[in-house]
Amino acid sequence: MCVNLGEAIVPRRGARWAAGAMTAVCLVLLLGSSGSSGGAPLARPLPLDAAEEVVPDRVGTWNICNPCGGSGHNFGRATEIATYAPQVIGLQEACVRDVEEIRTYLEEVYGLVYRVAYGSVLRNWNRCGGLPWRPGGFGQAILSAAPMTDRESVEYPDGGSEDRGYLAVTTRVGGRPVRVINTHLAQRRQEEVRAGQVGVLAAEVARHERAIVLGDFNAVPDAPELGPMWALASDTDSGCDPSTVGTDACAATTDWNSTFDYMFLRGITARTHRVRPSPYSDHHLLHTDLNQG
Repeated sequence: MCVNLGEAIVPRRGARWAAGAMTAVCLVLLLGSSGSSGGAPLARPLPLDAAEEVVPDRVGTWNICNPCGGSGHNFGRATEIATYAPQVIGLQEACVRDVEEIRTYLEEVYGLVYRVAYGSVLRNWNRCGGLPWRPGGFGQAILSAAPMTDRESVEYPDGGSEDRGYLAVTTRVGGRPVRVINTHLAQRRQEEVRAGQVGVLAAEVARHERAIVLGDFNAVPDAPELGPMWALASDTDSGCDPSTVGTDACAATTDWNSTFDYMFLRGITARTHRVRPSPYSDHHLLHTDLNQG
């Protein structure tokens, strides 16, 4: 028997993928019959090797793409996140309404409870819906299984062709406090604008001994404007840096085979990392497991 959203199954350890599949089917029936404007989600169970619960030392970043909507997209995005269950994940091109829906699926389908911080840089009806006089917020979001403090949302003085900025919070990863900064730099062919944005970002990063800087930088590793970031931190992919461009050392993070998405680590080292293509965005989901201590 299907449950309603208020009584959604919270999957037990070792059976979360199966329970998620059952609840997903119920959601299809419930939302499909309710005439939801977003359409019914596409039921898809987690793979057998999915994380059974939030992984405390795992961090992710993902440009979820906007506009890349469609029936079931937010359910699909939640499924992608639930597969890896990071302690913290930064989202770019995020509409507040989309993130709220993703959080609902994460909790009520997959039993994963995340707090959220928003760093909206504009309100846009075409991108995020809502009413013309009350459009939805668009920008960055951070989901964290642990509480977040000292939230700071900063718009860059020059966003380029669209407003851009960064969102910073303090939270715990692997049991230790860390500053997490999520950003989205100006679009391609705006090198000078990105250089100014990186200057603002680097000044913030330099203030912290332990920091994770993640996001869509819209630039390949050897782009000159990323120089200040490389001087402060290393990428989670230890084999990828400006000197290795042109080799196969830097994994592509976009559908057009460019490396645009990064997780810069300052005062922290990575144990493993993985890039996962997704049908729900033109960017791949990147996640890393950090070393303890």
